[in-house]
Amino acid sequence: MTAGLIGMSLVSSTVHADEESLSRSRTPLSTGFRFTEQTGEDLFASACQGCHMPDGHGATGAGTYPSLSKDNNLETAGYPVYVVVRGQKAMPPVGAMMSDDQVAAIVNYLRTHFGNQYGDAITAEDVKRVRP
Repeated sequence: MTAGLIGMSLVSSTVHADEESLSRSRTPLSTGFRFTEQTGEDLFASACQGCHMPDGHGATGAGTYPSLSKDNNLETAGYPVYVVVRGQKAMPPVGAMMSDDQVAAIVNYLRTHFGNQYGDAITAEDVKRVRP
């Protein structure tokens, strides 16, 4: 019985330690109306991966969430800027909750990750021209 209690204690402490290290490795989610994350990667994790999935491959289920992986729609930088800022169909205008710098960061991240290799970076000025 003592061995069983020790074993359960070890498992419990291991699980607790894993949860602690996992929570430390995650960027905290934004609270309120505005996103606080600044990097494209952190913004993707907070604003995009819930629908487009962590690997950017999208999903189908209650709705269809398009894949961002090797996405030809990202070739022209103006298109993803427009969609992030103004929304499209079921995609909400999440750019309304981001600064121009944040929108540029997330679009540049999408265009250089998930098998996309569109290196011509956009700037906050490019985003500003798309805002309503």
